[in-house]
Amino acid sequence: MTKTKRPLVIGITGGTGSGKSTVCRAIIDNIPEENIATLEQDAYYKDQSHLSFEDRLKTNYDHPLSFDNALLINHIDDLCKGISVEKPIYDYELHTRKLNETVNISPKDIIIVEGIMILEDEDLRDKLDIKIYVDTEDDLRILRRIQRDIRERGRTVDSVIEQYLSTVKPAHDQFIEPYKKYADIIMPEGGHNEVAIDIVISKIRSILD
Repeated sequence: MTKTKRPLVIGITGGTGSGKSTVCRAIIDNIPEENIATLEQDAYYKDQSHLSFEDRLKTNYDHPLSFDNALLINHIDDLCKGISVEKPIYDYELHTRKLNETVNISPKDIIIVEGIMILEDEDLRDKLDIKIYVDTEDDLRILRRIQRDIRERGRTVDSVIEQYLSTVKPAHDQFIEPYKKYADIIMPEGGHNEVAIDIVISKIRSILD
């Protein structure tokens, strides 16, 4: 990356199971991957190593206060200045960050910031040059959430549904859905919307050129 050239910062958001990762992959598949750095908001859950495991279980991970957005913003700023950062790794079994373990992220021409609540925080929102909201029906999102949490996190169907009804859906209605008004692009069905993907890719290429 040319040091005098500021990276293009793209925000990709939407509710749980909306298809954000699919949109990210579609961009990466169409733009040389060596030009892209990715920061997932999920990696920036606050460190809870000072709390007991029982207290960590009480944390509402579907609330904006569960994220360390200040660190995420600092990392975006550093990458824009040409400075590498150490992205945290979050351990979903221990409900805290992995100690002494990070991922080194180098400055690139494009920075993708992906997460469910990146538009809720005004300071974070202002860092994004292009803001994409992936808009997917609730029933499809919960089915994807159930499949993911069972397959990747060892959850039961009942526990996923209970969490969805108690915290995930209320958080979506309060902190995610209302903020899609700040999006530059609202993309129905996410990565399966080939027309929208093509428009986004063309826009990115035009800016980079």
